[in-house]
Amino acid sequence: MSEKNSKDLEQHTDPNAKKKKKRQLPDAYVILFGFLVLAAILTYIIPAGSFEREPTDNGKSVIIPGSYEQIDQQPASVMDVFTSIQEGLVGGAALIFLVLIIGGAFAVIESTGAVDTVIMKTIDKTRNKEWLLITVVAVLFSIFGGLGIIVNAVIAFIPIGILLARAMNMDAIVGVSIIYLGAYSGFAIGFLDPMTTGFAQQIAELPLFSGLSFRLVIYVTVLASSLIYIIWYANRVKKDPQKSILKENRFPKYDEKSMDNVSSKLTTTHKLVLSVLAIGIGLYVYGVFQLGWSINQMAGIFIAIAIITALIAKMGANKLVLEFMNGCKGVVYGALIIGMARSIVVILENGMILDTIVNGMAVGMESFSSVTGAIALFIGNGLFNLVVSSGSGQAAIVMPIMTPLADLMEIPRQVAVQAYSMGDGFTNIITPLSGILMANLAIAGIPWTKWIKFALPLVLIWYTIGVIYLTIGVLMNWGPM
Repeated sequence: MSEKNSKDLEQHTDPNAKKKKKRQLPDAYVILFGFLVLAAILTYIIPAGSFEREPTDNGKSVIIPGSYEQIDQQPASVMDVFTSIQEGLVGGAALIFLVLIIGGAFAVIESTGAVDTVIMKTIDKTRNKEWLLITVVAVLFSIFGGLGIIVNAVIAFIPIGILLARAMNMDAIVGVSIIYLGAYSGFAIGFLDPMTTGFAQQIAELPLFSGLSFRLVIYVTVLASSLIYIIWYANRVKKDPQKSILKENRFPKYDEKSMDNVSSKLTTTHKLVLSVLAIGIGLYVYGVFQLGWSINQMAGIFIAIAIITALIAKMGANKLVLEFMNGCKGVVYGALIIGMARSIVVILENGMILDTIVNGMAVGMESFSSVTGAIALFIGNGLFNLVVSSGSGQAAIVMPIMTPLADLMEIPRQVAVQAYSMGDGFTNIITPLSGILMANLAIAGIPWTKWIKFALPLVLIWYTIGVIYLTIGVLMNWGPM
């Protein structure tokens, strides 16, 4: 009997089959297209407007408070809805191709068995202490995130996180969480991140990285809550795989291969391949700080890593291309969704309603004062970040407005900076408009609808922590320090 006929028979014999089908959540593409249509409708409802902007020393531009003016309405046409998808794909091309290249490069590396072997070696050394391994890796990435080192680069480590979780018999969500949530626990606080906290403090006219001691306290609390949440879920899945949010398909990209027969003995080839990977990533980190490198350079490094790996493993040119392309195929779904997410921002920007939304937030918050005002700034930033998920980009838009608002509501400017930083960072892990999030999920093969079920409770925990610390910050009159 063919596979199709077998499925048809199953649906006819199973009385709950139709009910199961009805309960199925819509695909992430369907959800994003719904948001895209909604964004287009909003360009007819929300008045178009614009702030004047002035350039800053770092090449960005910030809005001038009080300069908002309404302009002629620029609603999106039916054709704009569809062409915005193409514009989104073009605009997100650098990130889209980075995901494809990383997917291809890691497929080449995995074909040598080097990553599987080193992970099994690590697992053997931490046998029955999975919580310790998760903690060490997540803390390391959180420090990098807090320094702003590994925000976009976190994508490169997701395959390692997945393989680590698979070796521990957990699921892909745990693999992404160890790396991504670890990094973003630090990034959301940005205790020494020049592009978020540093830039926001510059706009707020505060000393660079002032308030560090209190910010570190917030960081430790957020990180601790993240670790507890990840370890709780990981233990739950390990004890009963059926409790995985991904159900039977716990590793969508890796089900075809078992870790049971993987040796923990590293060969010379494995060591050379892993050395090339480590040197390549180290070179990129150096380039970010010393040479101003970005996504394009990361993509170039991973292409070089794939080629050098093939040479070390004595892999033929045709085999290299085959493995690389198979890796690319595995992440196409999620890579293209980055462009789909970006298309929504294209509609909002072309419709000139983003500045109107910011101005509306400012007007709505004027009636608040002190503690309630700080919480309003925090929640307002989080909601705005669902649309504009770029940390420095959001700072350039909201901080020139939040700074005088904070003065008006008698909120310390340090609190306003932290309200922006956490409002930006916390919702990054759930917004489908974040290219980094969608890229990570693409590499792991996790549907956004499944991820949101896992991540939303953690975001609520983070928000509770944020509200508590912002309240303390106002009451203690958190100054520059």
